[in-house]
Amino acid sequence: MIEILLANPLLLLFLVGAIGYPLGSIKIGGSSLGVAAVLFVGLAFGALHPDMKLPELVYQLGLVVFVYTVGLSSGRQFFASFRRRGLRDNLFILVMLIFATVLVGAVGTALRLSPGVTTGMFTGSFTNTAALAAALEYIKSAAPPQLVQQMLAEPVIGFSLTYPMGVIGMILVITVLQRVWKIDYAAEASRVHDVAASSRRLVNRTIQVTEPAAIGVTIAELLQRQHWDVVFGRLQREEKLTIAAADTQLHLGDLVSVVGTAEELDKVAASLGLVSEEHLELDRGEYDFRRVFVSRPHVAGQRLRDLNLPQQFGAVVTRVRRGDIELLAQDDLILELGDRVRVVVRRENMDAITKFFGDSYKALSEIDILPFNLGLALGILLGMLPIPLPGGVTLKLGIAGGPLIAALILGAIDHTGPLVWNLSYNTNLTLRQIGLVLFLAGVGTRSGYAFVSTLQQGGGVTIFIAGALLTMLIAFLTLWIGRRVFKIPMGLLLGMTAGLQTQPAVLGYALQQTGDELPNIGYAAVYPIALISKILLAQILLAVLLRL
Repeated sequence: MIEILLANPLLLLFLVGAIGYPLGSIKIGGSSLGVAAVLFVGLAFGALHPDMKLPELVYQLGLVVFVYTVGLSSGRQFFASFRRRGLRDNLFILVMLIFATVLVGAVGTALRLSPGVTTGMFTGSFTNTAALAAALEYIKSAAPPQLVQQMLAEPVIGFSLTYPMGVIGMILVITVLQRVWKIDYAAEASRVHDVAASSRRLVNRTIQVTEPAAIGVTIAELLQRQHWDVVFGRLQREEKLTIAAADTQLHLGDLVSVVGTAEELDKVAASLGLVSEEHLELDRGEYDFRRVFVSRPHVAGQRLRDLNLPQQFGAVVTRVRRGDIELLAQDDLILELGDRVRVVVRRENMDAITKFFGDSYKALSEIDILPFNLGLALGILLGMLPIPLPGGVTLKLGIAGGPLIAALILGAIDHTGPLVWNLSYNTNLTLRQIGLVLFLAGVGTRSGYAFVSTLQQGGGVTIFIAGALLTMLIAFLTLWIGRRVFKIPMGLLLGMTAGLQTQPAVLGYALQQTGDELPNIGYAAVYPIALISKILLAQILLAVLLRL
């Protein structure tokens, strides 16, 4: 069997993925390794023979695809996160990562670990495969040629020994602190409902206008004055049904359908009148509704208000479903490829507006090869640029950092003329998973033999324990400072901590604990800066240790 795998690297690749991916879904104590299990299966196969390894191009291709798709999906939210408290939160995470880097360097020096193993311990304790890849790329450019192959295995060894507790240790700290602090996640979420409203469950109510203060006032004026986070859909006046536009003035006895969270709709009903037993949203006589895919590139990247749907089609969008999350169709919401918009329009205009959005699942499943490849090429070129630092040290973003930064910028830009940089939601997730599997399988098989040799020679247990303590210390400090000093709600803080760790498994555990979407918001706000920082810090740590 070994001879067959040595002669067929493609068979080895698919076998590692086929075993590792389902293995990662097995939960132990409520958590699982996820796709990272592919790495450990790769290590197991690589340990069978010194030459049992996938070509270098496999993990390089997987890495650039993975970080590029992550950047595209995070670009707009990354730059938007610097509004309000985003700058503070990102600086907080950055300072914690710098402190963690210094601490790992000190521990590695005290334990007399090699620079490569110490750097691998940093990337494993904070579960970041992109930072591991950056360290490997730095070794290729900085290490003596005769030592390159030996040194390339060292970071992977440190990573592999510390990665499991990088996930489990973080979850343990969260579990203990939320019990000690007696966290009421529902109460905290209610105090920050303005932040999480877009990810809460949306409902529809029909409200009858009876309050004198609302009569003669336009819907736009009411929204501005009352700061309601809702969308108006239909309006019925004296048996005549129309669309509730921004310039529509409300009259006594009007029935209006309103979409929003239950809490917001209670406020609207109290100001306008009372909740009616009628359901205008279910009337499909003159006006109909339909969920339509956004598949036309010229629509993606535009704000809803800029589409002029009421003027063009006499239509209104009330909700937008993106992935598994339903968003309120506010005027400033930017549409993305793959969104499903719920439109309300006259029956005779339904075909026209469906054509306007595209509604083609086939188009969403196809990749526009030109912008995808051009964006990756720009990212790889960016990663090749040298970054001089004091002391004569020169770093590069490499194939991990370059494509990530390029993707963040292009994802925020969305399109340049006819070129649409972003991918549809489903396509992005699929490519991201494939890229990560390729990277983990490639790195695992290429380091498996050296990994087992290190364990046999001793020292592995010490590295494992040191990595676990480092993970739990940084997790505790992040949660304690964030809650006690910055007064960040625990739900958001858990997401930020998962973002610092760049670990989806920790995010999944946080979501289970809170029962709301606040961790997702905190995760998305700091994930890009944490990922970029760890890519650079891993190289800086390695460069400094090599000079000592």
